[in-house]
Amino acid sequence: MSEETRYTIGDLAQRTGLSVKTIRYYADSGIVPPTDRSPAGYRQYGPDAVSRLELVRTLRELGVDLATIRQVVNHEVPLHEVAAAHAEALAVQIRLLRLRQAVLTVAARRGSGPTEVADLHRLAQLTTRERGHLVSDFLETVFEGLGDQSSYSGVVVSMTPELPDDPSTEQVEAWLELAELCQDQAFRVRMRRLSRQHATDHDVSGLPRPDAVAVVRDAVAPALAAGLDPTGPRADPVVAAVLTRYASLHGHSDEADLRQLLLARLVLANDPRRDRYLDLLSVINGWSTGDAVAPAVDWFIRALHARKDQPAT
Repeated sequence: MSEETRYTIGDLAQRTGLSVKTIRYYADSGIVPPTDRSPAGYRQYGPDAVSRLELVRTLRELGVDLATIRQVVNHEVPLHEVAAAHAEALAVQIRLLRLRQAVLTVAARRGSGPTEVADLHRLAQLTTRERGHLVSDFLETVFEGLGDQSSYSGVVVSMTPELPDDPSTEQVEAWLELAELCQDQAFRVRMRRLSRQHATDHDVSGLPRPDAVAVVRDAVAPALAAGLDPTGPRADPVVAAVLTRYASLHGHSDEADLRQLLLARLVLANDPRRDRYLDLLSVINGWSTGDAVAPAVDWFIRALHARKDQPAT
């Protein structure tokens, strides 16, 4: 087609799929001005109008406003700069939509009322600094008096969630639940007591030793995998192995006293919220989910209760 070729608005509508009304609006807005007019006064457009309109349609579908499009087609701003700016703006919008989706998903799953929805929305809107303050307050309560020890500074770091700048919906949902746990006073008290129990079992001179939960977790894992009944006689060797191991670590010779001590420690540790906190932490930080300790602890508590009337050996 020669350079002398001119298109009418109807021609452009057929070639681009845009309506005559839309093309006329773009022409009046200065985005696709006519090249000239026919003797009868009708607008006429040059060959570049087709590619110009296709660019306009693409940018509009990508959400670029008309004022910016006018600058692009008139070569007032480079297209790549506009693309970069709008990509960044979309990233912000997407993050906001993920936050809203997470709040609504959690609220729907729980059947939340207005107050809980408002609380979830508040937690989702916290800044990085506000999230850090909430978690720090929780961990300082849990490890108060222990955090100055080198072994616990690492534990505090390992229990700190770091929500990324561009979190997934799953990570936001995990953050909402973890933040609620951090504010749960009963959970804070339980975790504080657990940290001190861990310190009693673990912090001794020389090589570090496992606490009660670690001893039970390691010994009971095969029994759990095998589906062993903790109240049955086949569980006797597992119970004996744990008691022997714990006695050797802590210098206990009285088995009855040892059973009571171990039971008290395990009852305190038998809180599925602890496992849940660690699972949520793993989701937020992008770590692999660790093995839950609550099933092993619960198994061994049942085993001890089943043998409470048995004489110590």
